[in-house]
Amino acid sequence: MTVIDRFDLTGRTALVTGATRGLGRAFATALAEAGADIVVHGRDAAAAEEVAAELRALGRQAHVVIGDLTSAEGAEAVVAEATAAAGEVDILVNNAGACIHRPALEVTDEEWAHVMDTNVTALWRMSQAVGRQMVGRQAGVIVNVGSISAQIVNRPQHQPAYNASKAAVHQLTKSLAAEWGTQGVRVNAIAPGYIKTDMSPVDEPAYRRMWIEDSAMQRYATPDELGGAMVFLASDASSFVTGSVLVIDGGYTLY
Repeated sequence: MTVIDRFDLTGRTALVTGATRGLGRAFATALAEAGADIVVHGRDAAAAEEVAAELRALGRQAHVVIGDLTSAEGAEAVVAEATAAAGEVDILVNNAGACIHRPALEVTDEEWAHVMDTNVTALWRMSQAVGRQMVGRQAGVIVNVGSISAQIVNRPQHQPAYNASKAAVHQLTKSLAAEWGTQGVRVNAIAPGYIKTDMSPVDEPAYRRMWIEDSAMQRYATPDELGGAMVFLASDASSFVTGSVLVIDGGYTLY
């Protein structure tokens, strides 16, 4: 097997949560380009079907599963439907996320719960549900989407709930990797910096000084620039990598 062959995902099925836009859409596309069939998860059926059509045009099978991951029943239903449609999941990408910019004293209980339920609890439930399949057959890969917000405090905006949630994602990644390391299941995370998506207003002049000029490369990224890292972690190219958090931030956290 050549080094390029190790990146090949032909014959594997990837379930990508929050795959209808932004990073999730880019991850689904990158995995499909590497050969994987994709289960597109989202809450917007029309947007999910649009993504699935793009993936089928690449010659891959693509299935749409709609569901709310913030309830235990919802997460179990998504995994059950995905498995019924596409077979057991080989790669789980926990991408679905939420962020609220608000000073700590203004964050409501409902806002805090929404961010934590979406970013941590849903990820936990999906990892449990898919992890049962993976541990059962002694094979599988989970890639969680964390953030540089797990290791820095962003500025000038305040986002305490998001920062706390992503720190939890990084530590949960390591905990699952340690527990499942001898059972054929690898668990890693990526920690993106400032990426141009609907959730991150990178073009706003008010943020340029601290978001862009403070990074080594002095620019933001586009979602497709993270695709290679996702394929690496999802494939046999990273066969001896588990419990790692891969920072992809243009050098922002160097300072």
